[in-house]
Amino acid sequence: MRVHVAIIGGGPSGLLLGQLLLRHGITSVILERQTRQHVLGRIRAGVLESGTVKLLRQANASDRLDNEALIHNSVSLALENQVLEIPLKEFTNTAVTIYGQTELTHDLYDARDATEARTIFEVSDVTLHGLNEDEPYVTFRDDNSVCRVDCDFIAGCDGFHGISRKSIPSYHRQEFEKIYPFGWLGVLSKTPPVSDTLIYARSELGFALCSMRNANLSRYYIQCPLTDKAADWSDDAFWTELRRRLPQSIADSLISGPAIEKSIAPLRSFVTEPMQYGRLFLCGDAAHIVPPTGAKGVNTAVSDVYYLYLGLSQYYRDGEETGLEKYSERALARVWKAVRFSWWFTNLMHDFPDQSSFDRKLQQAELSFLLENRAAQAVLAQNYVGLPY
Repeated sequence: MRVHVAIIGGGPSGLLLGQLLLRHGITSVILERQTRQHVLGRIRAGVLESGTVKLLRQANASDRLDNEALIHNSVSLALENQVLEIPLKEFTNTAVTIYGQTELTHDLYDARDATEARTIFEVSDVTLHGLNEDEPYVTFRDDNSVCRVDCDFIAGCDGFHGISRKSIPSYHRQEFEKIYPFGWLGVLSKTPPVSDTLIYARSELGFALCSMRNANLSRYYIQCPLTDKAADWSDDAFWTELRRRLPQSIADSLISGPAIEKSIAPLRSFVTEPMQYGRLFLCGDAAHIVPPTGAKGVNTAVSDVYYLYLGLSQYYRDGEETGLEKYSERALARVWKAVRFSWWFTNLMHDFPDQSSFDRKLQQAELSFLLENRAAQAVLAQNYVGLPY
């Protein structure tokens, strides 16, 4: 098999890249380790920046999003017993779109199904070859047969645990990481959201987030120790603790119900540099991870896709290689800004077990400054809706 681009990983970034390339006649195959059902079963956040929505439209994968998504012109911060509404639209003339990543992935698979582009699931032993040569290739096992894909370029969209980043020699990459000393316990419930905006809450008991997928499906989170397991938390215990971390007026309006999904996600910040090696280009979680606090995960992956798609389309249309040569530099410039915002927001809103009295006073001062200063609120809004590509 020969294609222009071999895409490793069948999540949102790999699917979106394949769809965008197809618009320019650039062929691809997607190799995915898991089953399609497994990929579609992943529960992820659903706050989309305007740039992400724009690229989904360009990829012909936005019909359902345009009809069903919720548009949020503001976001709320509950700080102890005060609720601060950040008017995103007023500060930035931009809104965010609430649409679950699971639904987004469904839409991208439906869009790919409508083409002749090929996706191969349940592959194993994926190996990348000739990354510094003009004609790299990928080998893998499919139904116990060894297969080969010849290509011009390889896009590594296979996540933190994938083979793509590991295929770059260790002496050529530098990794930066921060592990946070807590996780998020998340619950999905068939209940109406407690508010028509997302609520990020900070209390002495720890962080909480009130989010939603649609008018009848809510997603809630609370900060918890890394030693906890989801099974340790009954539904009643979760709802009780969530209410304790919200202002009374919000807690009184909360409608609880049985959890239809419950899981704990650890929090980390991670970046690898560079994001390219020869003819291999990393996208999304293969290159970087941010805490979910700033809603930057899938959006930062999409910005990578934008830069790579731009470079590849220029290469095949004009023979221009500058976009590919500068891919890592351009992508990382935006990645680090997203990492900074997610780190700042995480530090602002969470209770750290090793926090000194000095650290706590600084956190309180930062919260007070944000409550009182519209310029600080505007900076938060600019970062939350997404910095320009």
